[in-house]
Amino acid sequence: MSGKRGNGEGSIYPYRNGFAAYAWVTTPEGNRKRKYVYGPTRTVVHEKWIKLHAEATKGPVATAVPTVGNYLAYWLREVVEPNLRPLTAATYETNVRLYILPFLGTKRLDRLSVRDLRTWMNKLAETCQCCAQGKDAARPERKRRCCARGQCCGRTLSKRSVNDARTVLRSALGNAVVEELIAKNVAQMIKVPRARRKKPEPWSVEEACGFLERAEAERDYLYAAYVLVLVLGLRKGEVLGLTWSDVNLDAAELRVRHQLQRVRRQLIHSDVAKTEASEAVLPLPDICVAALRARQKDQAAAKESAGEVWQGSDLVFTTRYGTPIDPRNFNREFVRRCERADVRVIRVHDTRHTCGSLLAAMDVHPRVAMQILRHSEIAVTMEVYTHVPSKETRRALRKLGKALGRKPKEGKGRRGP
Repeated sequence: MSGKRGNGEGSIYPYRNGFAAYAWVTTPEGNRKRKYVYGPTRTVVHEKWIKLHAEATKGPVATAVPTVGNYLAYWLREVVEPNLRPLTAATYETNVRLYILPFLGTKRLDRLSVRDLRTWMNKLAETCQCCAQGKDAARPERKRRCCARGQCCGRTLSKRSVNDARTVLRSALGNAVVEELIAKNVAQMIKVPRARRKKPEPWSVEEACGFLERAEAERDYLYAAYVLVLVLGLRKGEVLGLTWSDVNLDAAELRVRHQLQRVRRQLIHSDVAKTEASEAVLPLPDICVAALRARQKDQAAAKESAGEVWQGSDLVFTTRYGTPIDPRNFNREFVRRCERADVRVIRVHDTRHTCGSLLAAMDVHPRVAMQILRHSEIAVTMEVYTHVPSKETRRALRKLGKALGRKPKEGKGRRGP
């Protein structure tokens, strides 16, 4: 009796220690093939067979489904690398290699369930990454201090990092749905609490003014970069990728068209994202024009001093030999400059939040500030302008701008490259 097929059960038959069945389906490539399902009992196989028929009537069905690991390798190579920016592609690859493959890599793509993903996210949040990646074990034996010595340091991922890994997997599974390898994206079905972003604590106008004054007084070779970061709110990569062809000092204008980033141990000078905001021409306040003119003279002097070893480029900010400044070195210089100026050490990116207040302190017209801050409505700009700086701060910034016009004393150049 167990070997008989029930009415409407189609091609169900005994197979090994259970049963199997097949149905004719159209593959995503347009071919007609058999798709098999298996189970321990006839009832289980019949349910799978009915479901398979339902899927076949809706559209193409893949007969060979890859593992999560194999599909993610294909997705990174054929979808992510050609279509996303290098740094984004590198971030996706890191998430896949470190946080997804060790837990889900061998799972078949069409067998991923919501429960699998919940278990994965919980384990990921509990796993010490120093242990998992062998960070301490990779150190010389005399320098090992925690996990390799049996003293786990408990360096787990933050909620935001766990959510980022899930976002990468959700994107990959979404592409698998489009390619008709799976019927649904199980990563979309998981509701996760939004990780709280750490609120930045930017400088006050007084702190920013003190920072710039000290950098100018000590003739720091990155002074102009600090001015652009603070006054125009440019990002680190945008400042380091700035070229002289993007700057028009006579018209007091600047265009943000390039960025310099370190991706997979290489410095990449590329175009910024082509958006309306990125294509806008930014007006340069007087302090920026003066700082860039001083930078132009310093770079010409450095080029003459370097002679034949100078590496020619159009970059505004370079080392003493004309090579690009590594973003990591810029971070180190910024921290050292904070310590010399006796101000709080913050991230370079957090200086963007001080930009609006500095523009107000320099009496920049709100309409000009709106263009610099790249706001779509003047009301947003005016909200930033609600902080009224002290008279002392205004005087200090004007004094700083005038100081840039002074000729340096003979024998005293800017510190650094």
